[in-house]
Amino acid sequence: MTQDSLLGRALADALTTPDPGSDNDEVAVRLLDAAHDQFCRMGIRRSTMEDVARRAGVSRITAYRRFATKDALVEHVVRREFRRYFDRFRVEIRQAGTAADRVVLGFVSSLQAIRGNPLIGGLMDVEPDLLIPSMIADGGQTLATVQRFLAGQLRREQDAGTIPLTVDVDLVAEVWVRLSASFLAIPSRVVDLDDAEQLRAIARNYLLPMLAG
Repeated sequence: MTQDSLLGRALADALTTPDPGSDNDEVAVRLLDAAHDQFCRMGIRRSTMEDVARRAGVSRITAYRRFATKDALVEHVVRREFRRYFDRFRVEIRQAGTAADRVVLGFVSSLQAIRGNPLIGGLMDVEPDLLIPSMIADGGQTLATVQRFLAGQLRREQDAGTIPLTVDVDLVAEVWVRLSASFLAIPSRVVDLDDAEQLRAIARNYLLPMLAG
């Protein structure tokens, strides 16, 4: 399986395109649900298209008609997870009252949502050599996708007058994304990613000052 840009492709599609997971195609949805369960239970490498088809209650031929390869199925499943996360993220961010609240909430929720996701977080624990290289060794594609999304959010704050126009939002987004990626990819002996209050303190003390202009 070519993994060096799986996360980058899935993230980019989740942010820019409608859900191709054929909500109107009941069989495709069953296969995606079955693949999600299979990958969470057994991991990606130990799972086959036959396993997914059996769990979905369809034939192997039917599975391949919907998803031509296992790679394509994996990418669709990961894309759907990211799309669900970004949908929730947009709803949560709208509930925050200030730009500072949105920054703190975004930092904490993104780290904990990824770590707590049964598929993405689970694979990073069980098969780190499968997903982590895709995140940090794909020529910057994955990080650049998230950076563009975050920079766009910060530009909206500038347009609304909540952060100074003198802030270089591209640079700030770059630093924040790389910081978050390092926390996710490399275990820390200092920061407990399951401690929401510690993460909030990091955001308040180290991320917010970067928005002072």
